[in-house]
Amino acid sequence: MTATAEQAAATAGRDLPRDLMRSAAVPLICVIVLTGLLSAWVISGGAGTLTRIRLQITQAAVPMRGFTPGTAAGAALTYLTIRNLTGTPDELIAVASPIASRTVLTVRAGPAAARTVVRDLVIPAYGTLALSPFGDDVVLRDPVPYETLGTVPLTLTFRNSGSVTIDAAVTAPGTP
Repeated sequence: MTATAEQAAATAGRDLPRDLMRSAAVPLICVIVLTGLLSAWVISGGAGTLTRIRLQITQAAVPMRGFTPGTAAGAALTYLTIRNLTGTPDELIAVASPIASRTVLTVRAGPAAARTVVRDLVIPAYGTLALSPFGDDVVLRDPVPYETLGTVPLTLTFRNSGSVTIDAAVTAPGTP
């Protein structure tokens, strides 16, 4: 080996840590800058929030009923199944729909029993509240004709879970 080759080999060995540092500096700086930018984005709310689903609403339907324009007060009954996915009971405290002048929550002891208007309906912790025209229910009072619609919007308000708007299917009379 010549003196020049020996000097080059010695210099290369000595410069190796410095060369590795130079090579790693740019990607490292990029990682630090990107981590800072992502952290600022999350802190400012730009990444959104994680919302835990508390209630699951299924089998939402408003069956058709006989409606003759010009007749006096009428009512539309509903089918709703509300599952509480948490260990805390919740309460359905109100329902609103643009097709009804008002809505009421009702309970009844059986299909032949009279309906009783109540202020709320309890959804037990990890339990289910099943509403139907044959038992506890949401009654839409004096609805406009809705039978030609595909769905009816219902805004359900819960004591702990806030409000949620769903589209209840318009179904054949007596079916969910």
